[in-house]
Amino acid sequence: MTTMADNKENRIPNVPHLRFPEFCGEWVETTLGKISEITKGSGISKDQLSEQGSPCILYGELYTKYKSEIINEVYSRTELEPSSLVKSMANDVIIPCSGETAIDISTARCVPFDNILLGGDLNIIRLRNDDGGFFAYQLNSTRKKDIARVAQGVSVVHLYGENLKQIRVYHPNTEEQKKITRLLSLIDERIATQNKIIEKLESLIKGLVDELMSVLLKGKLYPFSSFYIKAGEGGTPTTSIVEYYTEGTIPFIKIEDLSCKYLTNNKDFITELGMQKSSAWLIPSKSVIYSNGATIGAISINEYPVCTKQGILGIVPNTNINVEYLYLLMSSSYFSKEISRIITEGTMKTAYLKDINHIKCPLPSKAQQKNITNLTSSIEEKLSIELKYLFSLNRQKKYLLRQMFI
Repeated sequence: MTTMADNKENRIPNVPHLRFPEFCGEWVETTLGKISEITKGSGISKDQLSEQGSPCILYGELYTKYKSEIINEVYSRTELEPSSLVKSMANDVIIPCSGETAIDISTARCVPFDNILLGGDLNIIRLRNDDGGFFAYQLNSTRKKDIARVAQGVSVVHLYGENLKQIRVYHPNTEEQKKITRLLSLIDERIATQNKIIEKLESLIKGLVDELMSVLLKGKLYPFSSFYIKAGEGGTPTTSIVEYYTEGTIPFIKIEDLSCKYLTNNKDFITELGMQKSSAWLIPSKSVIYSNGATIGAISINEYPVCTKQGILGIVPNTNINVEYLYLLMSSSYFSKEISRIITEGTMKTAYLKDINHIKCPLPSKAQQKNITNLTSSIEEKLSIELKYLFSLNRQKKYLLRQMFI
């Protein structure tokens, strides 16, 4: 069992709150520019990716594909001539040059391989003597806000190498760095395993639902508009008016809240005045919350009354509709395919309710609906347990990131 030395009262300056007991002495304060060379990758676009060729990493993949700080496997390839492109050296730390928000741009990853082609919108931090994994973890935790402060731009945020050079960092000897990296990477590996367990359970549920739907679709079908009492998108109160948000008590749902089947908590709230002065409306509990804009298809059942932003529908089921059945129906491959046919392209991809209303759907009796949902309930209970365990692993990692770095 790993034991830690406790420095919670900061009795020793420049030492983290938690530390392996065999190490002592203060960490060295410096800047990224003093301990590394910071350069950029070279242009590789999405349409230049292929099934074969040299392994490569694009900046956008740091947000979507590489969820842990250490990149253990490279997913993309390109047949571009590698001699004119920038290649990694094992231990490089990469961080995007651009992103949607200042806080999100601090997404550092360590590349433990030589000769990976690095795309053009990537900052490359090539450390001279230090451990890349250690600095990827540090940049993503205690340095995240520092990086956000030097990022520039509004609609698109940019992070320049010259600004990164000024970022203050702390580091112990490399032996301690590597031990911290090993501990955190073990947690990341367990998180990755847990995600695979969850993906398999979700795939099992999806396969079962699709099989059930294939049988039901042979019967009589009804327009989706007959499945609800009330439905509609929400709206965002004007963000510059503090009275719409300060001390708000009405849950305000965004896309990131729709990560589990049951919506049991959220982080944002608005006031009664904010709801009145916008198109937001109070959606009663045991409704379906469905994202119909941008990230289309995210879905949950709310366990308490909520409001939503625009691009997220609240759907209050009709009295002859079991909300669990409605959730399964709207999660099915059949419904997703029908949605894909009606999506309107524009500033934001949208599946408008007026078009969703025309989707033909199976409507078994309420007793049959209950039987159908019972078939998936045991797997869903197992899934719920695994999701809770994933949450605890992520919480443990966040705690260690706060406590083990300065």
